Amino acid sequence: MKKIAIIPLRAGSKGIPGKNKKKLFGRPLYQWVLSEAIFSDLDKIYVFTNDQDIIDQIEVEYTWTDKVKGMRRSEESATDTASTEMAMLELATNIKYDFEIICLLQATSPLTNRKDINACLKTIEAQKADSVLTVVQTKRFIWNENGESLNYDLKNRPRRQNFDGLLIENGAVYAATKKIFLKDKNRLGGNISIVKMPEDTLTEIDELSDWQIIEKLIENRLKKQKKPIQPIKAIVFDVDGVFTNGSVAVSSESELFKEFSIRDGMGFELLKQAGIIPIILTSENSSIVSTRMKKLKIDELHMGVKDKFSHLSYILHRLGIKRNEIAYVGDDINDLANIASVAWGIAPSNAVDSIKLAADLVLNHSGGNLAIREVIDFVYKFNQKF
Repeated sequence: MKKIAIIPLRAGSKGIPGKNKKKLFGRPLYQWVLSEAIFSDLDKIYVFTNDQDIIDQIEVEYTWTDKVKGMRRSEESATDTASTEMAMLELATNIKYDFEIICLLQATSPLTNRKDINACLKTIEAQKADSVLTVVQTKRFIWNENGESLNYDLKNRPRRQNFDGLLIENGAVYAATKKIFLKDKNRLGGNISIVKMPEDTLTEIDELSDWQIIEKLIENRLKKQKKPIQPIKAIVFDVDGVFTNGSVAVSSESELFKEFSIRDGMGFELLKQAGIIPIILTSENSSIVSTRMKKLKIDELHMGVKDKFSHLSYILHRLGIKRNEIAYVGDDINDLANIASVAWGIAPSNAVDSIKLAADLVLNHSGGNLAIREVIDFVYKFNQKF
């Protein structure tokens, strides 16, 4: 049974300009739900957008998976007044209805995770439902504008623990069979089932004030992955600002040089002796970096990576390592999600303030000036405790 998803994105956004590409806790908004979809039971995810920049990003960024495809949507389906169903039908036509289940995922619900997606897919199969949606159970007392209570007897106010409350659509995940989607041309129809999600997922990103709330919720979720602490099996290093001081000499034609500390070499010898895997994860493509890492005999070199969070998940899955078994060293906001979610998020002394605030350890040394050696010595001693 082929299961696909559509993530519809519009280039224009009046409430929050450039919303889909705006950095939410260090990552473009759309990447939060996309990465969870990749690691779910979905067979194919279509990012359906009229923003060519996003399509180009996807083509370059997600070569490590065959599940993601960026596809151009028409301008007609991307207007303020166009319905989401119009985009879904356009995509379905473009791919000749090559699916048995179609899933709608909303980028404005970045707290959606792979378990929520899988639960919706399994519900359709297990309950023989035609469609399914995610909801939140909220124990709020609802009133109308006429001053009338809608979901409780105001003269017999229930205690919260004895109150069922209401189920509210949270706009995160919808799924439907091809049969019902063809019949009703709607995200929902026929025999509808529900999947409950945590109450905090009721918050969607519509205004800038929502952005701040969601960022804090994401940070709290990521930090829950830190426990229980285990011996460190791998250390992930950014390059610029970690191996180097963050500066680079360039000419009009190319990058000229970066400065690396010679003492890093001995540190990596210690890592190998301890059986700890060094992983290099950098957003830059640099022949200088490639040459340096070859000299250090580092096999796990990943360059040109913009979505570091998803790519690290892919690396760890391949190596059979969990996030609470690694340390991560980074200095700027594209490292933020990884810093917050691993066992030891580590920042050089010259890192930006948001990274140092999220880090578990701020080094005494700066990037390019013994920061690498300080990290290696710390992890080496930490593992000796086990």
